Amino acid sequence: MLKLKRVLQEVGRPQSALAESLNLSSAAVAQLLNHSQWPRSLDCEVLQGRIRVFLNESGVNDADIASAFEEVDLPCANTTDPAQMNEPSGEDDAMLLPKQTLLPITRRAFNLTRDPFGEFSCTQDMWVSPDIRYVREVMFQTARHGGFLAIEGESGAGKSTLRRDLVNRIAENNEPVLVIEPYVLASEDNDTKGKSLKSTHIAEAMMAAVSPLTKPKNSPEARFAQLHKVLKESYAAGYRHCLVIEEAHSLPIPTLKHLKRILELEVGFTKLVSIIMIGQPELSVKLSERNADVREVVQRCERVTLPPVEGARLEEFLAFRFERVGKPLAEVIDASGLQAIAERLSQPDRRGGREQTVSLLYPLAIGNLMVAAMNLATQLGVPVVTADVVKGV
Repeated sequence: MLKLKRVLQEVGRPQSALAESLNLSSAAVAQLLNHSQWPRSLDCEVLQGRIRVFLNESGVNDADIASAFEEVDLPCANTTDPAQMNEPSGEDDAMLLPKQTLLPITRRAFNLTRDPFGEFSCTQDMWVSPDIRYVREVMFQTARHGGFLAIEGESGAGKSTLRRDLVNRIAENNEPVLVIEPYVLASEDNDTKGKSLKSTHIAEAMMAAVSPLTKPKNSPEARFAQLHKVLKESYAAGYRHCLVIEEAHSLPIPTLKHLKRILELEVGFTKLVSIIMIGQPELSVKLSERNADVREVVQRCERVTLPPVEGARLEEFLAFRFERVGKPLAEVIDASGLQAIAERLSQPDRRGGREQTVSLLYPLAIGNLMVAAMNLATQLGVPVVTADVVKGV
């Protein structure tokens, strides 16, 4: 961004005043300040001269005027606050923007009583594409009838939402399925970076869920035999058992191998436990067919990937989100803005010597970019989000 933006903030002059003085659109000025993109239709030196006149009339000192067109690496005030920029999370980095908050002034400008990208309050708030519907149903059938399933997806693809939906769906349908979710706080694949999730921890979680009043045995062998016994008793009472592990990409290799042994707990031909692992793409590396250490797991595990939102699904997703808060999409963003979002969240990549485009059009990324664009549109006084506004974020 240009130092000019900070200079304007220091003297209390809004971007809109500069835009009016230069006879340019607010979006064009935002592009100039945030991304150093000069309007192609105007001579750069002439435009700089007009800006210097504006700064001089605004009381800016000569030193700041002389350095106003220098590029600086500072956070963009339109998209986030300094606290967010100082400590970005790893998840937000992959989504290009940190977590965005819909400002109160933006809500009033767009007449929104609720954040369309906020937390779900019911199942009906969950957008379901054909791809998501398939993954959702595979998870449900695995929980009901058994199996070994790995759900892989980028950060923000909706994995945690599907897990919550599974638990909620089982409860609403009164399915005789006990969902067992070991705690994965600070879970890492080795004890140097954090605390690894071991098979003994999983066994403890299963015992606590299936037979909470039973005191676990001391030795590992006796404890696993005890677990097998209570699983048989629970099955005889009419229950199925589904082990759901989030952040499965952080599982150490030994624990992955032990999951196969948990899967083999059975009575007759009936498996007593179904397993659903949910993780980021790193999970696919650990479950690679070339990894001899987990070949027994790979041969038994079905893998499903959550894809990005592609093509016309982007408009469908946004229309659904705003419909849930009673707002037509056309009153928030136009066709050029939708196209700009699709382009902004697509990145060129070169793998295997070939150029290709990597899509980051996942629900979390789309929501963050849309909220940032709405906040900027309100700041600029633009009634709907356009391509220029999206590019100005």
